[in-house]
Amino acid sequence: MDFTVRYEPSPDEVARALDQGLARQLRTLYVALPVALAGAGVACLLAGAVGLGVGLMVGAVAFPPALKWTARRMARRQLAYICVPTTLRVADDGYACVTDQSTTTVQWSMFTRIDGTPEFWLFFIGNQWSGFLPRRAFDGEQQAALDGLFAAHEPAGRG
Repeated sequence: MDFTVRYEPSPDEVARALDQGLARQLRTLYVALPVALAGAGVACLLAGAVGLGVGLMVGAVAFPPALKWTARRMARRQLAYICVPTTLRVADDGYACVTDQSTTTVQWSMFTRIDGTPEFWLFFIGNQWSGFLPRRAFDGEQQAALDGLFAAHEPAGRG
């Protein structure tokens, strides 16, 4: 496999990739912390500490959207560098991402997990989301080749 494509990510596309990547990265935190806060809130309410109990319950509800908002806010600072015309060269061993401002080369073996979604391939190093490739940048044949490569790929640290 060796092909080159050119595309420009949109801010909305980057935000969706970020949301999906972080949701997978922080899945346990998204569930565990609100459950713990809600449980502590109920315990406080039962113990008569109404103010604290209500505060903890509000925190349980507010935490997931607040985390998403914070991540998007941090990502917005990078959009000027990400949402530019980009050339991707994809090969059997990795890919290169070239813009007017930067060049990044990554080997597939660097990733411990590659998750395919209907819109993206999401890359993880350990449990940390580290990037994405948008499916829309590739034609159907190229998408199928990448799906096959990633399905057969045994990333480092897995197995």
